Amino acid sequence: MKKIILAFDGANFSEGAFNFARKLNQMSPILLTGVFLPQIDYAALWSYSAVASAGAFIPLLEEDDAATIEQNIERFKSLCQSNGIEYRVHKEFVDFALPGLKNETRFTDLLILGSESFYLNIGINEPNNYLKDAIHHAECPVLVVPEQFEFPEKNILAYDGSESSVYAIKQFAYLFPEFKDNKTVLLYAGEKEEDSFPDEQNIEELVSRHFTDLTLFKLGVDPKKYFASWSSEKKGSILVSGAYGRSSFSMMFKKSFVSDVIRDHKLPVFIANR
Repeated sequence: MKKIILAFDGANFSEGAFNFARKLNQMSPILLTGVFLPQIDYAALWSYSAVASAGAFIPLLEEDDAATIEQNIERFKSLCQSNGIEYRVHKEFVDFALPGLKNETRFTDLLILGSESFYLNIGINEPNNYLKDAIHHAECPVLVVPEQFEFPEKNILAYDGSESSVYAIKQFAYLFPEFKDNKTVLLYAGEKEEDSFPDEQNIEELVSRHFTDLTLFKLGVDPKKYFASWSSEKKGSILVSGAYGRSSFSMMFKKSFVSDVIRDHKLPVFIANR
């Protein structure tokens, strides 16, 4: 049984994130911990814009909207009970939300976040800083889920030959053996047209042990240009991505096709930091 955290900010309840957890429980029972984070003081954000962009923590309201949080907690409990999900509720964060959430992720297998609802007022046009920081600081793999999605019947494994991309693929395989029979694409984007898969024999031997229907596919040399149109035909898929090193995570997140997928709410995205 996996322990999974489903994190909500105080004002928003992600139906998409909960529905993904519900489907996982149907495949194999889970322990689902609902973490309800305080709301942010949006009015004070202007004075914190510089430090926030540097990854600092954003101030919270002195008094949370307790009624809204309690309403979401009761909704979470009711949905868990009606779907036969074993659950816990945590909401004991009184200072800053992210340090508390980071500590919670140390003791869990997977963190699920709603890509469209997690502190959505901070950023609309791209994954907001708070969402990016939550992924960056998590001490377990993170699954970012749009509100509308088709539950995965296909796996897209992003591979660039790096240690972190292989680590993410292994973590995904270990956490989701239920997805082993999905059609699986090992996706590589080389810098040059003639580039071949790095360590092709080794990666094929590894991945084919975990996924029964595997295809190796080389994308065009510009992932941002080609992936959007390619992925639009891949509904019912989940994208698996490494963080490409914690130190360079923010740069990768802003510029990579992974950020585009999250921003456009196209597919669920599994991210594993090391």
